[in-house]
Amino acid sequence: MKKKHTYLVLFSLCLVSFQCKKENLEDMVFEINEVKLYPSASSKLKEKTESQWIAVVYTNLFQQALSAGDIYKAGQCITSIGDKELAREVIISNFMNSTSPLPAIPTDTDMRADIDKFINDTYERFLIRRPTEGEKQYFRNEINNNPTRSAEIIYFSFALSNEYLFY
Repeated sequence: MKKKHTYLVLFSLCLVSFQCKKENLEDMVFEINEVKLYPSASSKLKEKTESQWIAVVYTNLFQQALSAGDIYKAGQCITSIGDKELAREVIISNFMNSTSPLPAIPTDTDMRADIDKFINDTYERFLIRRPTEGEKQYFRNEINNNPTRSAEIIYFSFALSNEYLFY
């Protein structure tokens, strides 16, 4: 009986010793999931909830997540004001005026250095799609013909657009 018990213990130890192997970081493979871009705005049919909109706009502006508590507080702002569009303007203004963390908005110099890249990046960042040629031309004209037009104002307009409310 003891011999059978000894074999069972040795067998268990062998299994454990082969299974408990520490993985090295170098051995791991990290992959990035591709994000499917929408072919057009017409594919977006579901309206974001207030919490989703707050979380997404914060992520688009800062390139990091907002805590659940802060999402709740911002949602209370929308509820307390009543006028959802005005509340969204207030929330975006507060986010953009934040100094900690700083919003991840390109500088106006960077925007004007490569307008097409700025337009494409902004559409993909906010609307998860590529702009049409007409949209590109509109923003090229807007940026080129208005020297005071800033990247911040363009980001603000994307975050308040009707299309941004849907996914």
